[in-house]
Amino acid sequence: MSYHEPTVADLISRNLSDDNQDLAVRYAPIIQFDAREPFLPSVVGYTVFRNNAPSPSFPRRIELEKEGQPKAAIAIEYAIWWDWDIGHLYELEHVWVYLNADGHVVRAEASWHGDYHDMVVNSVLPLSGDRLTIFAEPGKHAFAPIPDWLQARAATTRKACTRCAGTGGVWITPLFKGIIDVKTPQADRLVHSYLEKYAFEPSQKFSQVYPIHPDLLVPWLMLFEWIPCRVAWRVSELERTIPPHERRFLRIAHRGASDYAPENTLAAIVKAAELGADMVELDVHNSADGISVIIHDADLSRTTNGCGSVSQHNLSDLKKLDAGNGEVIPTLEEAIACCLEYDLDLYLEIKSGSAINSVVELIQQYCLHDRTIVCSFRPDWIAHVKALDPDIVASVLFSSVNINAVGLAQAVGAQYVHPAWEGQASEPHKLLTREWMCYVRSAGLGIICWHEERPSEIAALRQLGVDGICSNAPDLLLSDSC
Repeated sequence: MSYHEPTVADLISRNLSDDNQDLAVRYAPIIQFDAREPFLPSVVGYTVFRNNAPSPSFPRRIELEKEGQPKAAIAIEYAIWWDWDIGHLYELEHVWVYLNADGHVVRAEASWHGDYHDMVVNSVLPLSGDRLTIFAEPGKHAFAPIPDWLQARAATTRKACTRCAGTGGVWITPLFKGIIDVKTPQADRLVHSYLEKYAFEPSQKFSQVYPIHPDLLVPWLMLFEWIPCRVAWRVSELERTIPPHERRFLRIAHRGASDYAPENTLAAIVKAAELGADMVELDVHNSADGISVIIHDADLSRTTNGCGSVSQHNLSDLKKLDAGNGEVIPTLEEAIACCLEYDLDLYLEIKSGSAINSVVELIQQYCLHDRTIVCSFRPDWIAHVKALDPDIVASVLFSSVNINAVGLAQAVGAQYVHPAWEGQASEPHKLLTREWMCYVRSAGLGIICWHEERPSEIAALRQLGVDGICSNAPDLLLSDSC
């Protein structure tokens, strides 16, 4: 679907100057950006407070009188909008400037990764005349009063601006939940494809000086109404301009990099990270004492030197087994810790219904909703996962070419379909017909494909524009020829 572009110029042209705008213009902050920063703000919404009240655009209450702080008569909230953050589509950061009855700036605060901080340093506000001067984190745009705050996060920032560029897809904050409705797996892949091209090494030299121009200031409510249309237009433009074969698919290491290390082990996870995977597909069973462990088969004999059922052994006994080359069977919690250390996302296949509750609990405990997809061949298990936590992203696997994939996914609330058709044809990509792809896409669903190690098949799947490909050899998924 194509959309008419809601331009910044159109938005600004509807604005009528008043006393509030005159205040917003006079005290608009000056922002200093990294020399290599690719994205500068597009427009700024303002709200003026003359009484204590909740912010309309940030989860906080504006208090003109605050214990231990100078009394303010007026507060000005600046909601600063970018079309792009290095990690995702759109960014909204905030600055609050507090004025006393004489019109002097007496306090200031600014947003910082979902929270906010006072901008005073050593009892001094960083002012240039009436205007607060602050620094923006490279790529991520959190605000600080001095560069030291940002340089202390240099390693984290570098990762966000390089390897993780675009991985957040379409960003949906609580403010826009149910309002911005264009987030789909395909939209996330389009955003990833676009932003990966803007990956950069931050210089930590804040030489781009950006004074907020009067012409970019509009009342917040006007900006709020404009934003959803702007985001929808951006997604439609990406779909129009990025052909399927150029879209960045998820590189999923099947059972870890299982061609190079024992499957479903920490060694296979680490190897997957070394080979450039985005995610690792791991299989989850439960031990006899109720601990979720990573192993594919219900029986121990194929992948370990043990025998019998996984579910009949306590964790302590499972840990004594050799899972290959001296590796041990990891718990799900150990696998999560390893993935977080090596910056990998998780594609968790539930192999036992007894593991469902612990999988959900660990996703919640480690705040992994944006970093995990839960999948299963059992649609009833996926329905159970979604009932426990509707915000968990899910994928439904199936082996039949005759099944209604869309109906199956919609019935259980899954966001992805995963056809497991690799054994059903010499060129299984041909089973993904144009009609089938359009049907799935029109339902807003993503498509993840079987594990594949043939470069010709990987290349064919890439041409189709699928959202993810599993492989025992994830290095094959990086090849330009694929």
